[in-house]
Amino acid sequence: MDEAQQFNLTWVPQDHSDAAYSENGSAAAVSSLIPTTDQELEPIVNPWDIVLCTSGTLISCENAIVVLIILHNPTLRAPMFLLIGSLALADLLAGVGLVTNFVFAYLLHSDAAKLITIGLIVGSFTASVCSLLAITLDRYLSLYYALTYNSERTVTFTYLMLIVLWGASVCLGLLPLMGWNCLKDESTCSIIKPLTKNNVAVLSVSFLLMFALMLQLYIQICKIVMRHAHQIALQHHFLATSHYVTTRKGVSTLAIILGTFAACWMPFTLYSLIADYTYPSIYMYATLLPATYNSIINPVIYAFRNQEIQKALWLICCGCIPSSLSQRTRSPSDV
Repeated sequence: MDEAQQFNLTWVPQDHSDAAYSENGSAAAVSSLIPTTDQELEPIVNPWDIVLCTSGTLISCENAIVVLIILHNPTLRAPMFLLIGSLALADLLAGVGLVTNFVFAYLLHSDAAKLITIGLIVGSFTASVCSLLAITLDRYLSLYYALTYNSERTVTFTYLMLIVLWGASVCLGLLPLMGWNCLKDESTCSIIKPLTKNNVAVLSVSFLLMFALMLQLYIQICKIVMRHAHQIALQHHFLATSHYVTTRKGVSTLAIILGTFAACWMPFTLYSLIADYTYPSIYMYATLLPATYNSIINPVIYAFRNQEIQKALWLICCGCIPSSLSQRTRSPSDV
């Protein structure tokens, strides 16, 4: 017996190999009992699902801190902080949705559980995107109506925005449970089962429209900021220099916001318009994962860079405020 035959026999129990040789007297009988490469077991857990679950855990922890800070501090009740809290809550629910989707996918094989988790993810990410649009609108209105925007009407308008965006997000999240799915006809499935391709296309087009609106608001904000800076420069040179630094930070912050938003969401949005469930799943994971990163970056851009939230965080953690924060005044670049 040669070395190759001896190696193959180690995959087969000894009694079976002896019986095979006694019956047929050839190595062909033994080779039929040897596992081939096509029969190798696949990984029990998809590594991409592990990455998404890890991302969801980080999103949940990070945004939970922001929500707790805003709830814990009564002074953070201005419209700006209400919108930041809405964004953090939406991202927190998105992270919870990613984690529960992982748990249900491997522990609870149920169509109802799948519909619930997908609905939670769709609704929370919709609320996150709408909150970003609401924050951009708030920044625009605060500059356009600089003298009259901070009033009771502003608070009322903010609450109305929150009611509308969360109402729309909850409705979209409930639609999979109410029949907005492809469980009865798998050929209509999109890259996000069990949503249909047509419905995902509607969501993607809506996202593109919201991004176009955010971009238009950003352009208008830049025009207002530059016009104000020019007017101040004509009156006071010293104040113009200080105002220029502040407005430059604000404009750069908005550029970072939109650039990050587009870089994270555009790949998944464009891919969902052209692909369906027959495409390799690796493409879906590769485009969806950057979209989740937007919820990781949002607290850094909107919350942790804000001086009021920094002060509240320092008070919660160590009971004091650093002198570098207590001596600074809040500027538009904080948001």
